[in-house]
Amino acid sequence: MEIESPPLPELVSFLETLPVPHILCNAEYRILAANAAYRARFGEARSCVGRTCYEVSHRYQVPCDQAGETCPLRRSLASGQRERVLHLHHTPRGEDYVNLELSPLRDVHGDIAYFVEKMEPLETARERADNPVLIGRAPAFQHMLEMVSRVAPSDATVLLQGESGTGKELVAKAIHQGSRRSDAAFVAVDCSGLPETLFESELFGYERGAFTGATVRKPGLVESASGGTLFLDEVGDIPLGVQVKLLRLLETGSYRRVGSTEPRQADIRLISATHRPLRRMVEQAQFRQDLYFRLNTFPIDLPPLRERREDVPPLVEALLARVAARRRLKVAPAAMRRLVDYDYPGNVRELRNLLERASLMCDGDVIEERNLADELLQPAGHAPAPVAARDAGGTWNDIERAAFRQLVASHQGSRRALARKLGLSERSLYRKLKALGIKAEGER
Repeated sequence: MEIESPPLPELVSFLETLPVPHILCNAEYRILAANAAYRARFGEARSCVGRTCYEVSHRYQVPCDQAGETCPLRRSLASGQRERVLHLHHTPRGEDYVNLELSPLRDVHGDIAYFVEKMEPLETARERADNPVLIGRAPAFQHMLEMVSRVAPSDATVLLQGESGTGKELVAKAIHQGSRRSDAAFVAVDCSGLPETLFESELFGYERGAFTGATVRKPGLVESASGGTLFLDEVGDIPLGVQVKLLRLLETGSYRRVGSTEPRQADIRLISATHRPLRRMVEQAQFRQDLYFRLNTFPIDLPPLRERREDVPPLVEALLARVAARRRLKVAPAAMRRLVDYDYPGNVRELRNLLERASLMCDGDVIEERNLADELLQPAGHAPAPVAARDAGGTWNDIERAAFRQLVASHQGSRRALARKLGLSERSLYRKLKALGIKAEGER
């Protein structure tokens, strides 16, 4: 049996100088060395040297690619190049998402001798005091998180697409926190709440005397986000007349305050989000094609909660810690099954609202089935499922009107309760119902 020679001491010494966790391994997945940064962050009582990378990181008995995951080492052997993936790793503090960047090292004959693997913890998936953690391990969620990790360090324009309540602003903040602009401002703008007459002045600011009531100069939201990130939520609701002004900002990087002729330079990273099908809106002349292409540089789809049901239990635990922090509530197995089986038309936002209600209805330390809302106690398949755009014909307004009409018809209770269920304010719900021509409670 041929005994493998140890790695060059100069190579091991070089790894020790690197501030980011690195390991050195061979083509048989065996870890040959780990630097001080790795030992400080991922170190265990038992040394990782001599063990396989998949056993240390995942507790697997077979390589990652044989356990249903992407293996960067196997991909690098096939491509001969550097490979990068996102993995969920076991650490002494629990599971962490880690960005892996694996590079092959060749010998004098050009053959791959070793692999150097850099392991950067994904800060966008870690709890911070000013931002709740992104929680999940479902394949759809992991794919979304990998897209976030790839685009965050750049200044690329990002378009987040997903249903209401999927956490678009939370993902936008995660992208901001993973960027070089993380120390600057993150400014969120609700485009659906800005009337056309105010959009330009709110976004770009105005000079004193620009219009009646403009008694002082006011900087706009673009200026407030200077050096940081501007997040345009529900960008699909921007009126056509205003879209050209936003396009000009993206194309030229400059803008003018209302009432001013002096151009100002914008230093922002733009992230936008919508629950509307912008491509279809472009085809129906409801959204500018040129603006769509500008916004859609790097699209990221946010999966609805019903497509990642395995994430419901950890989300329940995390959300209960926020809505009832002092009580340390648990969920009975039967109640948890109800929570996992529900379709969540309001997604994570609705889950939080349902848990807050359940915590108020629970007098003990364990949430039981009887503490859950009525819609969770209906037989599986009885609750109305959301109307998906791909399953319905007609225009987007027809689809949205049908979905809302279905939800309103099936809801028993006040308008306030319906707004709470959907994670909206009463005012936002009333405005949405009125815009779609749906009668609100008490109207004839």
